[in-house]
Amino acid sequence: MENRETKKIPPVIRKDRQLKYTGNILKIYEDTVIANGHEAHWDYIHHDGAAAVVAVADDGKLLMVRQYRNALDRETLEIPAGKLDDPKEPKIECAYRELEEETGYRCDHLEYLMSLNTTVAFCDEAIDIFVARNLIPSHQHLDEDEVINVEAWELEDLEELIYTGKMTDAKTVAAIMAYARKYRR
Repeated sequence: MENRETKKIPPVIRKDRQLKYTGNILKIYEDTVIANGHEAHWDYIHHDGAAAVVAVADDGKLLMVRQYRNALDRETLEIPAGKLDDPKEPKIECAYRELEEETGYRCDHLEYLMSLNTTVAFCDEAIDIFVARNLIPSHQHLDEDEVINVEAWELEDLEELIYTGKMTDAKTVAAIMAYARKYRR
């Protein structure tokens, strides 16, 4: 690999931040900044954070959730995940809760896999992803407006969905690839 000299990026100075909208899961701001010597207006979305789980069944298949996503106007296949109930809630507690709520399984131990930021250009959402094994049957606890189907998938089939562009959810793609790299037998 070639050694490259990196040029120092001039600092961006935030002059102002104005709240423009408060929703159920996010707050949208307009920032006024000085960037490269010029005043600019940047959108900034604050999200309190989330947790997600790679749920591994005893046979090695991964439990995935299929649900409708309004922003895409279609169903998606994802790992179980959800937002923090409170900004100070430990992400591992959120992961335990979301695993059971969405899949109808719980576990006694979660193993940390990775952390990621979903959309770094304009949003601060951060998700911690955990691995769950030794799943214990329970039951789903869905919100009244949620419909989630749980499906068991082979890792190789999920990778094929990623490679063919049929799976595009960033947290799910990152989690599956990290899981495959770390745990492939």
